[in-house]
Amino acid sequence: MELTVVMYHYVRYIKDSFFKNIKGLEFELFKKQIDFLGKNFNFITAEDLINHLYDGKELPKKPLILTFDDGYIDHYLYVFPYLFSLGIQGSFFVPVKAISENKILDVNKIHFILDALNYNSEILMKELNHLIEKYKKDFNLFDFEYYYNAYAKANRFDDKNIVFVKKMLQVVLPENLRKDINNYLFEKYVGFSEEAFSKNLYMNREHLLVMLKNGMHIGSHGYDHFWYNSLDEDSQRMQIEISRKFLLDLGVDGKYLSFCYPYGAYNDKTIKILSELEFKIAYTTEVKSYDMSFEKRYLIPRFDTNDFLNF
Repeated sequence: MELTVVMYHYVRYIKDSFFKNIKGLEFELFKKQIDFLGKNFNFITAEDLINHLYDGKELPKKPLILTFDDGYIDHYLYVFPYLFSLGIQGSFFVPVKAISENKILDVNKIHFILDALNYNSEILMKELNHLIEKYKKDFNLFDFEYYYNAYAKANRFDDKNIVFVKKMLQVVLPENLRKDINNYLFEKYVGFSEEAFSKNLYMNREHLLVMLKNGMHIGSHGYDHFWYNSLDEDSQRMQIEISRKFLLDLGVDGKYLSFCYPYGAYNDKTIKILSELEFKIAYTTEVKSYDMSFEKRYLIPRFDTNDFLNF
């Protein structure tokens, strides 16, 4: 028997929002998708899965888990009430920094910069070309062309220019430099206060407590939203330890700790740390069903919501 896991990010009334170009799922379409999934699968909880893997608890045929990344307030306002009304559990993976410090994750700054520019990547390409040249000596950078040839590779969601911009501003450039560039571009093209924007983008602790008390599963998405395979072991451990403490302080049962890799990025050190810190399962972004083998409990693949829109 195989498990199907579906991954969501933005779920909102996109057409009625200020940011109409955000690549998310319209809430009305989300409701239709849940109806479709309910007719073709059996929803289970994260606890059901963990109890199956560790204690052999029986699961229904065609089991399915819903997962929601990044801690968006959309999940509290729209997703949680709807799932609660249907008696369905969602697993919500939250980055501690965004929830606790009113900071916007770099991944989200890039989303809203692109939205403000109507996804005109040419503008950001010119900005990056200029900034790379400007900071080339101070940060020992390569030429723009080197980076473009190395990282401009289209994926199933974005063209090669968008992928290039995201890679450069998420992981390739030195951390301090890319944070400064993201802040500069966000201020220039989006123009909102980071603290105010953050409070309207992410859930807070009180939202999570309400969801947890009403049967939702809250898991870790790390402290910051970094590519874990780009971090050394000590940095990974710090990120994961902070997030673990946050979950336990929130009231999450330590027997059911779960993790979701930011960007789907991990390495053997990540899995080692998760095991040592007694996380029970972890989700990737690999696209396929999970065979529910205990050995692969830290490598659970997920389908994107877009993989289930032809209903």
